[in-house]
Amino acid sequence: MTRADSHAPPGYDCPFCAVVRGGDNPPWTLQADVVHRDDATTAWINGRWWANNPGGAIVVPNLHVENMYGLDAALAGRVHETARRVALGMKAAFGCGGISTRQHNEPDGQQEVWHYHLHVFPRYAGDDLYGSDARLTSPDEREPYAEALRAALRESAGEA
Repeated sequence: MTRADSHAPPGYDCPFCAVVRGGDNPPWTLQADVVHRDDATTAWINGRWWANNPGGAIVVPNLHVENMYGLDAALAGRVHETARRVALGMKAAFGCGGISTRQHNEPDGQQEVWHYHLHVFPRYAGDDLYGSDARLTSPDEREPYAEALRAALRESAGEA
């Protein structure tokens, strides 16, 4: 991707890269929200929750890639494998009946952070995810969801 293809403003200080590097991006993301980290991907409980879907997560490649157009096949596979593991962890930890993923590219696609990211949402019957409002959560609200999802991910990896 060339600078001309990028939508990030000049000098963009990527908040997701800060989290990947081990820093915080308050009030949205703290290291306590991180539920998974490996050599290629990081996942955390999202600071923005929709009314009936608490505990949604974000999965990112550790490499700064602005949008899906810049992902190579191997990295895309790693991101989606992490999302699959997070989804299974959510089903175990949160007792949700289903999972949805969502991903946005470029301003017209409603991308807000200029680092590729995949949302993973716990879903429940009648939850009206796409029709409900979102709000910023507190670290205290996110903590039990992060702990439960981390535990489910450890258990599924045989690390319990």
